[in-house]
Amino acid sequence: MKWMAWTELTITFFTVIATILVAMTIYEIKKPCLERKGFLPIETTRGDRLFIGLLVSGFIYLGFMAFTDFNLYIALAISVVWLCTVLRWG
Repeated sequence: MKWMAWTELTITFFTVIATILVAMTIYEIKKPCLERKGFLPIETTRGDRLFIGLLVSGFIYLGFMAFTDFNLYIALAISVVWLCTVLRWG
């Protein structure tokens, strides 16, 4: 991964995303879900909420890298909280 100049945190971030996708796929196969409406303005399935959560988490991470000098663990923590919130109540 040195050719891409990735940090260990970035590699961890994308590894966690891949692991979540595999886990959610297995969970969806074993226990299919129905659409429901939470705080998001649309009816969503578990996969929809995962996609929305991961998309916004990616933007949070990129925003931290582009606009701040803060530790990237803060962006990771915010992304995890956001993803858990969307999956639970979205």
